[in-house]
Amino acid sequence: MAVNVETLEKLERKITLELPVAEIQQEVEARLKRMAKQVKMDGFRPGKVPLSVVAKQYGYSVQYEVMNDKVGQAFQAAAAEAELRIAGAPRINEKEGAAEGTVAFEAIFEVYPEVKIGDLSAAEIEKVSAEVDDAAIDRTLDILRKQRRTFTTRDETGWAEASDRITIDFEGKIDGEPFDGGKAEAFQFMVGEGQMLEQFDAAVRGMKTGESKTFPLDFPADYHGKEVAGKTADFLVTVKKIEFQTLPQVDEEFVKSLGIEAGTVEALRADIKKNLEREVKFRLQARNKAAVMDALVANAELDLPKASVEAEVERLVEGARADLKQRGIKDADKAPIPAELFKDQAERRVRLGLVVAELVKANNLHAKPEQIDAHINELAASYERPEEVVQWYKADNRRLAEVEAIVIESNVADFVLGQAKVTDKSVSFEELMGQA
Repeated sequence: MAVNVETLEKLERKITLELPVAEIQQEVEARLKRMAKQVKMDGFRPGKVPLSVVAKQYGYSVQYEVMNDKVGQAFQAAAAEAELRIAGAPRINEKEGAAEGTVAFEAIFEVYPEVKIGDLSAAEIEKVSAEVDDAAIDRTLDILRKQRRTFTTRDETGWAEASDRITIDFEGKIDGEPFDGGKAEAFQFMVGEGQMLEQFDAAVRGMKTGESKTFPLDFPADYHGKEVAGKTADFLVTVKKIEFQTLPQVDEEFVKSLGIEAGTVEALRADIKKNLEREVKFRLQARNKAAVMDALVANAELDLPKASVEAEVERLVEGARADLKQRGIKDADKAPIPAELFKDQAERRVRLGLVVAELVKANNLHAKPEQIDAHINELAASYERPEEVVQWYKADNRRLAEVEAIVIESNVADFVLGQAKVTDKSVSFEELMGQA
């Protein structure tokens, strides 16, 4: 019998389901009989509880369970027969006026949309590229040296300057009143390395051990502490200790301490370049993928299933709560986070997911096993024991699925870039890494 699918609005559909009452009752009785053989009740031996007693105690819940199962099975069968791609769970309500001996239900649901992708050859995409130069290697080498630097205490005649590590007591007040986070003892930071607000950093330069100083500090309007943002505080600072740094020489000992057995500067620089090139590759891929995805969204026409958007909003809200919990926020799981904040983001994710899925299906852009293996091996290459990282990925289907998704996105990006009008743009290493 053909399934009658009624279109309500855009992606919303309705199907009427009819179930024989006798079939439902037969299944209810069968389940109650099985239950009677196992259920335990006071006054009866196990397996000897009369069926009538079991039915009185559990009949309603079993009836409800069977009805849900039968309706679900009927809906799945009808959707399969009508070749529908269901988006989200259906809303099912009992319908009056069913034929004698039957019970009827209406299932209202959404289907996935038809995705129309425009002419990709007309899409304009900027593709960026970048190179690892000697300056980038030098900066990385400086970072490695700073990670292994040592400190020596300055005598009382020495003053604080850039690259010193300084230990201070401080207390800040606004309009003469203390504020949260405005006081600390034995607080340590590096002068001139951006760890403190510029005004604060500049104020302590030139101070000597044991010296105290009061100075005003203007908090930026966009400061993360909203209670002090845009306000001026008066700080009293006392210097407890000043230490100057000593950077290690780039010699054989230093090179070998980094795991470079050859012990030469040339080998170290080559290793740094190799690692930076790997990072540059991943960042270029991410940036170019983002440009491709923007082009796909702009070139596609489709309606969005409300159920999918709502589910994505819920995932984003739960993700936000999990982030708050990780930061130590009390009762983060109950935090009142408005769903509206994530609506635009959820709609874009759903839209992009549907467009990418259509493109993958139409052009056979699925991830091949060898592509997944190659990506895992590339990720593992930067670790000391790559084989353990490979095993870590392959031991978990969820992690493998994440890698598969990345590979599919790369396949889609390569496909679209091969179709579109591409403009090549070279960017500096600093710009790509967000250091410009």
